[in-house]
Amino acid sequence: MKILVLGGAGYIGSHTVYALIEQGYDVAVADSLQTGHRTAVHPEACFHKGDVRDRAFMDGVLQREAPDAVIHFAANSLVGESMLEPLKYYDNNVGGTCALLASMAEQGVRRIVFSSTAAVYGEPERIPICEKDRTIPTNPYGETKLAMERMFHWADVAHGIKFVSLRYFNACGAHMSGCIGEAHAPETHLIPIVLQVPNGQRAAVNVFGTDYETRDGTCVRDYIHVTDLAKAHILAVQYLAAGGESNVFNLGNGVGFTVREIIRAAERVTGEMIPTIDAPRRPGDPAQLVASGERARSVLGWQPQFVEVEEIIASAWRWHSAHPDGFSDR
Repeated sequence: MKILVLGGAGYIGSHTVYALIEQGYDVAVADSLQTGHRTAVHPEACFHKGDVRDRAFMDGVLQREAPDAVIHFAANSLVGESMLEPLKYYDNNVGGTCALLASMAEQGVRRIVFSSTAAVYGEPERIPICEKDRTIPTNPYGETKLAMERMFHWADVAHGIKFVSLRYFNACGAHMSGCIGEAHAPETHLIPIVLQVPNGQRAAVNVFGTDYETRDGTCVRDYIHVTDLAKAHILAVQYLAAGGESNVFNLGNGVGFTVREIIRAAERVTGEMIPTIDAPRRPGDPAQLVASGERARSVLGWQPQFVEVEEIIASAWRWHSAHPDGFSDR
């Protein structure tokens, strides 16, 4: 089976490409390299550099590769940035998906798996979050991802493009081989930021918001190992290939950790003290996001392999301690 991975040079995309190739899939990658890394792409994957918003580019890639399915990671994904530059997020995320779906409809590609987010729920009404809970995003990032999901629905109605939307929140960890991992510039994700302290790259970690209604006043998040996320995307492709109807799935361990708990776990993994600085809340940050993964388990057969937070952080630490500056192409 031939799979086209959009955004396959990015963090979750590159891990999914590795997992696909490890399972014997024929894989092509399309990425603008705006935030991705060429050296993160598996050497056996055919690479196309270009922007998903470029209709001519997408038409050409779909014609050349004729994929059986598309996995779509190509989007801007920073909550804080989205609050400052909402139009950038609508242009890239919503506009890019519109161009992609138009190209898929014309080229006859009828299956897509979409990397969505628990941010579509906004401030949740209950924990853990279920797929049928209300969706009221509190930031433009979540709003654009929700708009993309609705676009998939109507593309299915009009063109028969079947989709699976996978909603997850804090991807973390690194490939167990240590060959690829997380590298953003600037870095905004908690675990790599925390690990910059024992790596000698920062003196302390800012804790944004210490007055939330949580057990220690800091935000609670559900942390999912990137390899488990990659496996879920492959299972979703298999589900669609077997004739599955369009669907939405949460990906979560169902267990949340506070910011301070993550920092303490990182101290245990690295054996180093990690100083913190209390800072004001960031706009758009919900207090808790913990997603139930029961539907994904029952329908897709997805079962997370990495559920211990210290094991997840340890895999990240192996990558970051060996590659403090990330990939060689940055």
